[in-house]
Amino acid sequence: MNYRHIYHAGNFADVLKHAILARLIRYAQNKDKAFRMLDTHAGIGLYDLSSDEAQKTGEWRDGIGRLMEAELPAKVADLLEPYLTAVRELNPTGALKLYPGSPKLARMLFRPQDRLSAMELHPEDFNRLHNLFEGDFQVRATELDGWLALGAHLPPKEKRGIVLVDPPFEEDGEYRRLVKGLSTGWRRFQGGTFCLWYPIKKGAPLRAFHDELKALEIPKMLCAELTVQSDRETTGLSGSGLIIVNPPFTLKDELHALLPTLKTILAQDRFASQRAFWLTGETVDSDLDSES
Repeated sequence: MNYRHIYHAGNFADVLKHAILARLIRYAQNKDKAFRMLDTHAGIGLYDLSSDEAQKTGEWRDGIGRLMEAELPAKVADLLEPYLTAVRELNPTGALKLYPGSPKLARMLFRPQDRLSAMELHPEDFNRLHNLFEGDFQVRATELDGWLALGAHLPPKEKRGIVLVDPPFEEDGEYRRLVKGLSTGWRRFQGGTFCLWYPIKKGAPLRAFHDELKALEIPKMLCAELTVQSDRETTGLSGSGLIIVNPPFTLKDELHALLPTLKTILAQDRFASQRAFWLTGETVDSDLDSES
């Protein structure tokens, strides 16, 4: 209950998460039929980068701040267009002041038929989330533990959807809880696209986490990871990853174009790295699909 994302909004981990989320939304919109996005840990939805909290850490400067100023290869610029256009629309003067959390980003990319269910347990954050979307019939904000939503709110009535699971990782056992949450959600909504965020830091049980995910025997799981610095000099976040269940068939190739550029722009030391590989399905032997 003490975690507040305002301190980290727009950092390198948000850049990775939101760039890929925007790709998933655009892919879902290739069909005219409506879809629903379930955001299990929605936060407040919109972040003021000029606030005391955001200024205290300044993490956004090494994340979205760098990306907005970078010269991008044409293919990467095209892949990032939905995400970066949304950020620019919130900051029409060009100065970065506002940053969209996942629910706000999704809503900005929606068509009239698309819907959002946003869960937030923190009372104060929920009130701000509710006020942000008050009167918006395409969004339903609910004060609820997001882990419970993976059982109670799936499958969506639209029968098409994206499920974003982005917990704060404040408590012990969160990696295992993420595996359990995916197991619950996928059993109820096997046709959905799930996107699970996790931190990379010193001592993180990543191998065990990946092995437990594989043991679920979900047919297709793609992993994307980006580290921006060595974990030798910090006990904090050195990188982050996403597990994408039922990914768009184009996403692997898009990641091979996108991740190297993000690594170059967001690197904080020479140990920055990136990789995209299949945990299950397609060509699992591409576990070595990694670049420094």
